[in-house]
Amino acid sequence: MRQVLVVHYSQTGQLSRLARSVCAPLQRDGIHVDFLALQPAQPYPFPWPFLGFFRIFPETVLMQPQPLQPLTVDPDKRYDLVILAYQVWFLSPSLPFTSFLASSEAARLLKGVPVVTLIGCRNMWLMAQEKVKLRLQALGARLVDNIVLTDACGTAASFLATPLWMFTGRQKPYGWVPRAGIDEREIAAASRFGEAIASRLLGDDRPVESPMLGGLGAVTVDEKLIASEKVGNRSFKLWGRLLSLLGPQQSLRRGIGLVLYIAFLICLILTVVPISALLKKVLAPLFKARIQREKAYFAGPSGE
Repeated sequence: MRQVLVVHYSQTGQLSRLARSVCAPLQRDGIHVDFLALQPAQPYPFPWPFLGFFRIFPETVLMQPQPLQPLTVDPDKRYDLVILAYQVWFLSPSLPFTSFLASSEAARLLKGVPVVTLIGCRNMWLMAQEKVKLRLQALGARLVDNIVLTDACGTAASFLATPLWMFTGRQKPYGWVPRAGIDEREIAAASRFGEAIASRLLGDDRPVESPMLGGLGAVTVDEKLIASEKVGNRSFKLWGRLLSLLGPQQSLRRGIGLVLYIAFLICLILTVVPISALLKKVLAPLFKARIQREKAYFAGPSGE
């Protein structure tokens, strides 16, 4: 009997539905699937208060673990495959997911085990996945595949649609705003990944050591976002350290610092982001080979 563990954390339920869609084909004879829903010791609110979401910004980008409720699986059980489903917060893995990866239980569960990462996010996931790769390497896990599904409304529209979902709890709070989130048809179609995984697990009893999802469109890398993510990640780390020094999450000093940071971030989105996007488009022919190499790297290990 092949043993599969699915670790996930979702506030809206979207990522959990995606994980269930991927794993539906695995729930058959010869495969046993355990689902582990991560629960913070102090639950995060949804919808989020506006400033409340930004108060966890420093801990998120600096990947400082926070307490979780006890895990509901045996950390010493050996699995043939672990699927790690996570959201992206501030170009980093969500704080509950980071906290799991930093735990002693994760160290025992993941050591020497093949891992598939499953990301559901707005559209920027490259830097978050790089951080997860480093953590998995440190834990001795083997990343064999990556699956990414992003919001259907597009990059520009999601700058407004996704925050409104976070702060109102509704995917389409106003008629003039595009619906936030991943298209439900894409979530349903993600079962194709589970079919490929099940075929590999049941094909023989050898350990999974190579990608299983090649040619299935598991990942699409938007080359226009590569440079933006790198710059944004450096900026987030700098601001994260500064805001962390101002005081704990609920302190007045951090609140004042966050107001200044949010104003800076809005100005950045309205000015620097579109200008840099235009420059990248103009200069793209000069860096075509480099961009293709970067795309191929970030698309690994499953490939586009």
